[in-house]
Amino acid sequence: MKTETKRIVVLGGGESGMGAAVLAKVKGFDVFLSDSSSLKESVKEKLRQYDIPFEDGGHTADRILNADEVIKSPGIPDTAPLIVKLKEAGIPVISEIEFGGRYDRAVKICITGSNGKTTTTSLIYYMLRNEGLNVGLGGNIGDSYAYQVATCDYDIYVLELSSFQLDGMYDFKADIAILLNITPDHLDRYDHQMINYVKSKFRITRNMSENDCFIFCEDDEVTMEHLRTIVLRARMFPISQTHPVERGAYVDGDMLKVRNDVEYSMPLSELSLQGKHNIYNSLAAAVTGKILHIRDSVIRESLATFQNIEHRLEKVMTINGVLYINDSKATNVNSTWYALECQTRPVIWIAGGTDKGNDYSELYELTDSKVKALICLGKDNSKLHGSFEGRIPTITDASSAEEAVRKAFEMGKEGDVVLLSPCCASFDLFKNYEDRGRQFKKAVTELQ
Repeated sequence: MKTETKRIVVLGGGESGMGAAVLAKVKGFDVFLSDSSSLKESVKEKLRQYDIPFEDGGHTADRILNADEVIKSPGIPDTAPLIVKLKEAGIPVISEIEFGGRYDRAVKICITGSNGKTTTTSLIYYMLRNEGLNVGLGGNIGDSYAYQVATCDYDIYVLELSSFQLDGMYDFKADIAILLNITPDHLDRYDHQMINYVKSKFRITRNMSENDCFIFCEDDEVTMEHLRTIVLRARMFPISQTHPVERGAYVDGDMLKVRNDVEYSMPLSELSLQGKHNIYNSLAAAVTGKILHIRDSVIRESLATFQNIEHRLEKVMTINGVLYINDSKATNVNSTWYALECQTRPVIWIAGGTDKGNDYSELYELTDSKVKALICLGKDNSKLHGSFEGRIPTITDASSAEEAVRKAFEMGKEGDVVLLSPCCASFDLFKNYEDRGRQFKKAVTELQ
């Protein structure tokens, strides 16, 4: 017979795992955290502070398989042997977001999509802060959501949610859900079946009622195709750059327009985030603002003054008339498509890394007209060479950010742009996309 104190095991000691463990401890559970890798010293200190037992450098099965419930890091796939054993034993496995939502009564604005979710999440958070609201930022960005639930008292949360986080959510409910787009990504986690990835993204709409709001892109064919096959009770707020909508947001000539109870509009030229993809992000944010009754002056100021996040089309500096842009967060083809689409100068493109099954043909129209040189930054660049040889005049290889930047500097002429937009994951040469972006920026600054 189980003891009265429920046993919670947390797998993974990153930001989400540490936060989930603290929340479980605060709520009186018997908590144990296990990580197959080495934990950061700061995480160990936090766990000791809350008297939470832990292990790192490996999993002890006996200390995990006796759990009543397991909270899993989003980075651990469902096919991992330990997760398979847990499910065979009938032990529920959930995400940090699911767990945090049980103890949170705040309004939750949740954003997902293959591209643009970090920018949109940050923009909405910025807007709500400008309105003076008591708001927290979490999910796949900022501090752990569960940790904030344990230690803060926010009225609203703005949460960026990846498909991996959504997969572990069952009873969690968004008050405002935003689905920006769906393009092929992470298919290795979804049996290489696009429909599995699509269904994962749509989990953001789980449990929504007629009092909740769903913001989605009516220009995205994959989203619309799946939306026609399901029934949602939430109020619908489409966004579009191709046609007007009755309720939602759209582009009309050179104006951004929102229709809800009242209309709102502002010139596209005033938006701080330019480029087709960023207009969608601004449309989604503007609709959210009107749903929450944010003042028009605050919406306008926020959309006009927001500074983009690090590693997403981040302008590093101009040297000898050549602009260097850090777009390290572009880890798939669609994200790089947007980065190339908004360039108006000849491009020296730095791409490469761990390929996730990319189809580079989607970029041909843009690379044919905009890219003068390709620098392949990765351990295995054969697929990039095979895709672009004969299409891009100059193709060369680099095995470090410093080498890539040096080669770009030698090729660059006044009026060019050097764009790091890799299309690929970073794990062959770097710790993560942040490490890749920071090494790129460091190499650029050292050119001076």
